[in-house]
Amino acid sequence: MNNDPIGIAINSYHKNQKDLDIIVKSDICEDDIIPLEILFRSIEEMPSLEKIALDKCNGKILDVGACAGPHSLELKKRGHDVFAIDISEGAISYLRENSINATKTSFLNFKKGEFDTILMLMNGIGIAGDLKNLGPTLMHAYSLLNKNGKVLCDSSNIKYLYEQEDGSIWKDLNADYYGNFRFQMQYKKAKGSWFNWLYVDYDNLHKIASSIGFKCQKVHEENNHFLAELIK
Repeated sequence: MNNDPIGIAINSYHKNQKDLDIIVKSDICEDDIIPLEILFRSIEEMPSLEKIALDKCNGKILDVGACAGPHSLELKKRGHDVFAIDISEGAISYLRENSINATKTSFLNFKKGEFDTILMLMNGIGIAGDLKNLGPTLMHAYSLLNKNGKVLCDSSNIKYLYEQEDGSIWKDLNADYYGNFRFQMQYKKAKGSWFNWLYVDYDNLHKIASSIGFKCQKVHEENNHFLAELIK
């Protein structure tokens, strides 16, 4: 569990040990934090984008990167058939304790298909790691879906991070995709490994998803953050 900061944080919060936040280190930006209470937010505390996504879920649902399961728990409360996956052992343990069907696995290693909705919130599509791996990630999602099944995912166009006050760009956006990031998470003394994470703009998502066979549409957008629906 020492390399499972998310899992340790979830179980610490569950035991009312709420003294620290999760620290997120980046190879590009300054350190950020994830307040633990965000991982346990209720439907009333969720942003509009997430509420819209949950309302669009139907049939058998796969919650990818479920973490502490705020979306799985809300969907189960609504009577949906939900299955959750995460790479955090602590997260999976917590989900199972709360009667959510869940298994510890990465998305690409998950082979049990026949879902009607694949939910990838909190920029869950970022598991692709970088832009060149977005195609294979979406192709795997396609293989897990029933006919007319859908992927609901959100992401951010973070091009604004590279803009100067005069409108110029300080990074060569043609050298490497500007949405490719590397992160490391830490909670107390527990540090995870560095991992690749993708923030994809909608145009690239639409182009790649369409090439695979998805009908892709933007459902909601707010402050450079968008929700997309990809229908098989």
